[in-house]
Amino acid sequence: MSSGWYYMCTGWLRKGRRVGPISEADLLLRIDQGKIVPETLLQSMKTKGKWVPMSSIGPAMNRWKKSHPGSEESA
Repeated sequence: MSSGWYYMCTGWLRKGRRVGPISEADLLLRIDQGKIVPETLLQSMKTKGKWVPMSSIGPAMNRWKKSHPGSEESA
């Protein structure tokens, strides 16, 4: 689990801010906490350095569906 993940979050005045690197364990924890949602942009070596929505990453979406079973995105 050495892949460093980055994610975009909104800060003051709706400016996007890159957060990271965080470990995969931290990424999963933030998904469980709802800090990272399916629309959140993620980047790592696993995404070939491109920003992609979390919804396009299978394992992340599986985790989201398990930890947020009543959400719209779990359909």
